Amino acid sequence: MRTPLVTVILPAKDASPFISTALETLLRQFDAPDAVKLVAIDDGSGDDTGAQMRHYAERFAHAEVITNPQPVGLASARNQGLRHVEGDAFCFLDGDDWMQPRRLQVLTERLRNLECDFLRTDHVRVTGSARTLHRAPYAWRGISASPRDAILPADHSSMVDYPFAWAGIFHSRVLDRGLAGFSDGLFTAEDRPWIWRLHLQAESFAVVDAPAILYRRGVATSLTQVRDRRQLDFVRALAQVVALVEKDAEAHRFMPKVAWTVLALSSHQFVRSRRMAPQLRREMRAGIGDLLERLPRSEVAAAIERFDGPRRRVLAQTLRKVGVR
Repeated sequence: MRTPLVTVILPAKDASPFISTALETLLRQFDAPDAVKLVAIDDGSGDDTGAQMRHYAERFAHAEVITNPQPVGLASARNQGLRHVEGDAFCFLDGDDWMQPRRLQVLTERLRNLECDFLRTDHVRVTGSARTLHRAPYAWRGISASPRDAILPADHSSMVDYPFAWAGIFHSRVLDRGLAGFSDGLFTAEDRPWIWRLHLQAESFAVVDAPAILYRRGVATSLTQVRDRRQLDFVRALAQVVALVEKDAEAHRFMPKVAWTVLALSSHQFVRSRRMAPQLRREMRAGIGDLLERLPRSEVAAAIERFDGPRRRVLAQTLRKVGVR
């Protein structure tokens, strides 16, 4: 049996209504039955997600199923999967998403031909019966480029604003260089420091066209739907982004983008926090204040000037506390 061409890391928790669709589509990626290795992580599910994983694992030539008695979160579960990668390429899939046939065949071929560290793709967002194409925010397609150059512009959507780990494929040298892992223990926004590290430290990437990955929105068990203490992790995640850029030789080049990102995500979280308990809202506001204290005042002031009125009003109280008006 040959070495697989790609390892698919599939963590899931309580994904019983959807997991069979995700797994079934992985069986339709190549003609060769041994081209894919499945690494499935049942992250403390209370339903039969793990049983479905084990059932489907029997249909793969290469498969491992990892069971966590208690949930460790998406970041840590993905890291568990990374320790079992085989072959020259790997990718991620969430338990409530799925792929069109031949996606991985196309991506492994493009990864080999372009000789990039990683590739990124568009995705299709699925909300109920509606499907919407969301394009990766990069103008050039099928061309190897510097990941650092795709971080900017500062105040418009760029590739670090498209952090979805499942929207692409990665050469194993990214893993060898220590660029593939997530911050253990982050339950939300785990992909923010991850995508920044990739774009700051990898050598090459490309955005390519491929059969779609379909991203299901509005799932009740998704962390995008909950408003408990786990949502506060976005502050820790953004603090890690700040630390990464502070250490970079071109920190002056990228700090305006960091300031814009922190303000944009904070304004979004302030709006969402209206449904949180008062104590959590206070903790979140304090955390954002501490985060803004770390940023150059000039960059924060310049970024907020380019915000629209509603977002500026949401942030006004916190900005005053850190000396920005």
